[in-house]
Order: sequence, then structure tokens, then C-alpha cells
Amino acid sequence: MEFSDVIRSRYSVRAYSSRDIPRDVLDRVLEAFVLAPTAANRQPIGLVVVRTEGREDELRRIYNADWFASQPPIVLAACLIKDKCWTRRDGKKYGDIDVAIAMDHLILSATNEGLGTCWIGAFDPDAAREVLGLPDNVEPIALTPLGYATDSPRRKLRKPIDQIIHYDRW
Repeated sequence: MEFSDVIRSRYSVRAYSSRDIPRDVLDRVLEAFVLAPTAANRQPIGLVVVRTEGREDELRRIYNADWFASQPPIVLAACLIKDKCWTRRDGKKYGDIDVAIAMDHLILSATNEGLGTCWIGAFDPDAAREVLGLPDNVEPIALTPLGYATDSPRRKLRKPIDQIIHYDRW
């Protein structure tokens, strides 16, 4: 698939098949997370791969939706290793940004492989820490189911480009 087609075809999937993801496909998607750029190449990122079978009740504690906890074969948790992230001179920490870039790489790679995802930020971080066994210095930032979509893309409403892009000055 052309890269521009990958970007245009990605959507938030909310219905999944339980069909297994072949290991080579999964490996390519996970590699995209690892290859993402990070500030000062600190790589303060981590990913927990959770096979959902038998863990539905635990996953519902993190985010209570069937399309998240019981339909997809895998749920991914993108995490920040807090003491590894780069800090700008004014104190701005770039860890969340690094995780977001890695997650976006993963999501676009999944789309390219014919897999669906849905970025989830509205989850219970304390439940995620407990269920995923995260150490104190690791913070869950975003989650996504990973699997084959059984729904159809909804129409995306986007602002016109001239309301977002500014040349030379705001």
C-alpha cells in the first residue's frame, strides 16, 4: 500500500475478529514501534503485548468495552519509562511525545498489514499498572486493540487544511 493510502485508510476500529495474527505480521508491527524516533535517541518507550484470551476480566478493569477486552486477539499498552526521557532546557519532558510517535508508527504499520487499531487514552491507569505488572518508573500512556476489523470505516470529519496549516507565521 502507498504510504498516503495507509494514512487515509486508517480509522478507529471498534469491532474485531478473534482471528489470530500471524507471527511475522505481528513482528513487523512491533518493529515499527521500536524503530520510531525519540528525543535524543533516549528510547524511553516500552510496549506490553497482551493476548486477550482468558484475560478478558482483567482487561475490562483497564477499559470496559467488549470490542477492547474480548474481541481482538491482542491488546497493546504503550508505556513511558519515566526516568529515561529527554528534558528540554525549559523543563518540558518529551516522554509522552516519544511514546505517541512510536504508537503512531505501530498504528500505521498495523494498517499497512491489514490490521485494525483504536488509540485509547481514556483507560484506568492504576488498573493498567496492576494488571500489566508495570514497575513504578513505567507509566501506561496509550492502549490499542490489535486485530482484524469486522466493522467499516466511518466518515472522518477533518478541518480544512487552511485552518490547520500556517506558513511563515501563525
